[in-house]
Amino acid sequence: MQKVIIIGPAWPLRGGLASFNERLAREFIQMGFATELFTFSMQYPDFLFPGTTQYSTEPAPADLVIHRCIHSMNPFNWIKIGRHIRKQKPDLIVVRYWLPLMGPCLGTLLRIAKGKSKTRVVCIADNIIPHEHRPGDTLFTRYFVKAIDGFITMSDQVLQQLKTFTQQPAELVVHPLYDHFGEIIPKSQARQYLGLPEWEKIILFFGFIRKYKGLDILLHAMANPAIRAANIHLLVAGEFYDKPEEYLSIIEKEQLGNQVYMRTDFIADSEVKYYLSAADFVIQPYRNATQSGVTPLAYHFEKPMLVTNVGGLPDRVIHEKTGIITEPDADAIAAGIEVLYQKGEAHFIPYMQEEKKLYSWKKMVEALLSIGK
Repeated sequence: MQKVIIIGPAWPLRGGLASFNERLAREFIQMGFATELFTFSMQYPDFLFPGTTQYSTEPAPADLVIHRCIHSMNPFNWIKIGRHIRKQKPDLIVVRYWLPLMGPCLGTLLRIAKGKSKTRVVCIADNIIPHEHRPGDTLFTRYFVKAIDGFITMSDQVLQQLKTFTQQPAELVVHPLYDHFGEIIPKSQARQYLGLPEWEKIILFFGFIRKYKGLDILLHAMANPAIRAANIHLLVAGEFYDKPEEYLSIIEKEQLGNQVYMRTDFIADSEVKYYLSAADFVIQPYRNATQSGVTPLAYHFEKPMLVTNVGGLPDRVIHEKTGIITEPDADAIAAGIEVLYQKGEAHFIPYMQEEKKLYSWKKMVEALLSIGK
């Protein structure tokens, strides 16, 4: 039996990367590979982490082998874990790269883990040039990419960025469906669970709140007279990774208190299905983006989307069929929300059901197995 090791966030760490890696491990296992995850005992120093906690309150996945052992800031640990992985002689190492800060740790660990063996090292690159730039980004990324045999990206923007750092084989693969958060729940039932009015028009902003995701733009769109007249409400579900004062001041200034539901604690995996099922539409008002895990989540729950015309977001939405594409501007977003309601959910659903068939975990695994051979 071939052995696969996945290196990156996993339980007890929380968030989209951890969810993705755990779902990917299950797909490898289902396809007959002995698969283990190596995650961080210390991912970020607390002063670099913008949220309340890095850790999940969910129980450990009973069906996965997860080693919590990588200290991102300790070079002696990188050597130790690299040697430990090399002794296991994996056929394939899959590593996530989302932040240049991880370049020294992962680049060193992988060089040691591979050694002179036939182990292939494939990277799923979420970001090459990060949304928020810091000193050392380019240096750390150049060091990291030299340890990799092949790359998978989930947006053309990242694929093009990658070509400025390396000529190693790289392939674009659609971000698979987040299909492990449960099935669609009837809207009335989901709203009852969340304490939301059953018959209101409710759109959803979902995920960590950071400047590049444009929640402030969406709040200004909610103040548009047409949106007010249509009595459309916004459900914000996600933890602040920015200072909340900026967003709360917009709500106060624009008198949006009766239009906006703020659920700004971290949304646990077991709660995700309620938020997606409760919404009429999902809104992604990003200023810039590579790809977004919210898009495959919306496809799984068959929620039509509004996305802005930035980065890889419009690549995954068929305009006026699976959603609406607008410019990242409050008036344009307001007009797009109006179009969503004018067309109605029923218009979009058949297109979404057809498009979601492309978002396959099997395709992701097959690409990881073939790239760089």
